[in-house]
Amino acid sequence: MTPQFQYGVSLYSYTGEYGVTSTLDDCIEDVADLGATGLEILGEAHVAGYPTPSAAWIDAWFARLERYGLTPTCYGSWVDTRRFLGRAMTVDEAVWQLETDIRLAATLGFRYVRPKLGVVTSDLEPDPVWEPATERVLDLAAEKGVVICPEIHWPSVIRSKVVDDYIAFIERTGTQHFGLLMDTGVFQTKMHHRTGGVASRLGEGSARPPEVPVVPVSDLEDVLDHVVHVQAKFYEIDDELIDHYIPWAELLQIIVRRGWSGYLSSEYEGDYGIGRAADQLRRQHALIRRLAATL
Repeated sequence: MTPQFQYGVSLYSYTGEYGVTSTLDDCIEDVADLGATGLEILGEAHVAGYPTPSAAWIDAWFARLERYGLTPTCYGSWVDTRRFLGRAMTVDEAVWQLETDIRLAATLGFRYVRPKLGVVTSDLEPDPVWEPATERVLDLAAEKGVVICPEIHWPSVIRSKVVDDYIAFIERTGTQHFGLLMDTGVFQTKMHHRTGGVASRLGEGSARPPEVPVVPVSDLEDVLDHVVHVQAKFYEIDDELIDHYIPWAELLQIIVRRGWSGYLSSEYEGDYGIGRAADQLRRQHALIRRLAATL
């Protein structure tokens, strides 16, 4: 069976080097060099002059895409519900943030917008503001040809209120401009503790649950029809092209068998080090291509 999915990369992968040893051009050139065709960015991190980049910056952005043969895939944004000290974000403020990023994402050619939402539980249930605010921007998303896709991210699990609420929203509104972004870190079989780079600590607490939630890869079957983008999260590919954290063979079997045709957007979140992201991204793409060839 021929895989229908496409290969992309999130520039988040270069977090340990971007702005330190690598420029935006360096990172984008590396994405193209490893054979990917999709490009995912974080608006606030990668767009100079966010949220109102200059016409010159926008022209340069499209020139890069043309030069390297890349397609904009997913634009990451934030709806920071704890932005204001002592009070919650209002629906109007959340709407303004969503509208701002939808417009910018569309200007830059992106089809998907991932709003990182403020959460109210340890398993990442979003602040209740998400639903009325999202419903109010659906017409703008339709006008701009954008799909809003919140991220299903560890330690959330697929069989959860978080996912049920998102799917209920799709069914209630009948919208085609809201879907799910699946982060493959949901399926990790053990914890990876990042090393390298610069770390900071405030207090001794931890937001991490004591154990890794066990999410059967088969659960992906239940929601794949609603998944519009996959962040192919990974932490470490060893010298034998083995990933001891993410069960790629099982994931790919489902994705290929179901004929899912979106982007697997590689998101490296392992150890920091100069050149490490570039090396690890190549290892992951080699691993996935090798596995896909056997399906």
